[in-house]
Amino acid sequence: MDFCFDEKQKELKEAAKAFAASKLNENFAEREKKCEFSEEGWKACAEFGLQAMIVPPSYGGLALDLFDVVATLEGIGLGCRDNGLIFSVNAHVWGSETAILRFGSDTLKSKYLPGFCNGSIIGANAMTEPNSGSNVYGLTTTAVKDNNYYTINGTKTFVTNGPVADVFLVYAKTGKTPGFSNISCFLVEKKTNGIIVGKNLEKMGLRTSPMSEVSFNDCKVPAENLVGREGMGGIIFNDSMEHERTFILVSSLGIMEYLIDKCIEYARIRKINSSPIGKFQSVSNRIADMKMRLEASRLLIYKAVALRRDNKQSALDSSIAKLNTSEAYIKTCQDALLTYGGYGYMTESMIECELRDAVASSLYSGTSDIQRNIIAALLGI
Repeated sequence: MDFCFDEKQKELKEAAKAFAASKLNENFAEREKKCEFSEEGWKACAEFGLQAMIVPPSYGGLALDLFDVVATLEGIGLGCRDNGLIFSVNAHVWGSETAILRFGSDTLKSKYLPGFCNGSIIGANAMTEPNSGSNVYGLTTTAVKDNNYYTINGTKTFVTNGPVADVFLVYAKTGKTPGFSNISCFLVEKKTNGIIVGKNLEKMGLRTSPMSEVSFNDCKVPAENLVGREGMGGIIFNDSMEHERTFILVSSLGIMEYLIDKCIEYARIRKINSSPIGKFQSVSNRIADMKMRLEASRLLIYKAVALRRDNKQSALDSSIAKLNTSEAYIKTCQDALLTYGGYGYMTESMIECELRDAVASSLYSGTSDIQRNIIAALLGI
């Protein structure tokens, strides 16, 4: 296996870095304070092609090789400080777009995927419920069929992109008993009667990525908006999560690389008693550890991507990559803050913001505890 990008991928990474640095960071500090989603940034990402990376040209996409996707997302992480915006794009692509692409009917693909790609449609995944948490199959939201419609009732929470979404991928029970085989997936437009989108939930980090509760009160959805077959919701959700766990932290590789570069630069210019702090082993060893974590995370993600590209089983490797990378990401942000000392703790440095954003990586797409459970189960324990 070749662990190095080819020339095309190196160019993609640099182009993505330059794009992100020039187009996505304007007024970020103010927007972050206000928990403000950047519509302009979303449109710029669509023009660059982020939302279209995995979709075939027949539906308006770019059909990039998966390692071209990785190179692009690493570059975005290097150049973009608005991690919330990129998280929203990732949630849109891996949580919603992928499910429609892989399981939707030709009609659904033709109707919605072009808008997903060009940025005119924002997607949101609605699975988590107030009382289900990590028990994703303990759903209480129901979908009852009546002739050519399903009537959906229930409440979802922690819906990324909820306040700005145009369509929701909604998981609901279509059987009478809880369980994997009684869940179905529906594509529901925001304009549908019976949808109530709650207020934006204020978060510790990723504050520019909007999140809300979404309730469904006798919400009638056309039967043709069923994604896949009835009872396939568990399969669709697992597939989406496996994609998400593989790719959602690729941009964090770029963020970690960015922080290492910043710390090296700071360690050279910041002096104590006329000596650069990088000459002190406590600082230089910390930066060495940051680099080691980055490269280990990179290899784990690349392995999971390679397995998925080759249509091989990747569930175990995706969970390992997601678990390791999320914890490495958090620790690297902590070490960057320590390297900068008091200056890193100040909001002006934006390093404390990077740390706040990183903490969520141990929660979304399955918490670190859940990843350990998945890994243990796949090992036969």
